Amino acid sequence: MGHLILLRTMRCYYFEALFDGTKTFDLRLANFDCKVGDIIVFKEWDPIKHDYTGRMLEKQITYVLRSKIDEMFWTKEEIEKYGIQILSLK
Repeated sequence: MGHLILLRTMRCYYFEALFDGTKTFDLRLANFDCKVGDIIVFKEWDPIKHDYTGRMLEKQITYVLRSKIDEMFWTKEEIEKYGIQILSLK
């Protein structure tokens, strides 16, 4: 059976970093189902022109972490004060 193919919009500056390899992660609201092995097709979105650029990029999901704020390692107060960083590792 083939992998699920998901279509997602991505703003230009994030798309370019994913395209050139400097961005190796994606942060998304968990409002859709996905699993390791699924394919995501990113469509580049230009927020100034309010239109797609025509560029698309296909990536395979290699890791999924689902979490809710109250299930994280820090208190809500700490998260509100400092925010959260997502690190891309090599």
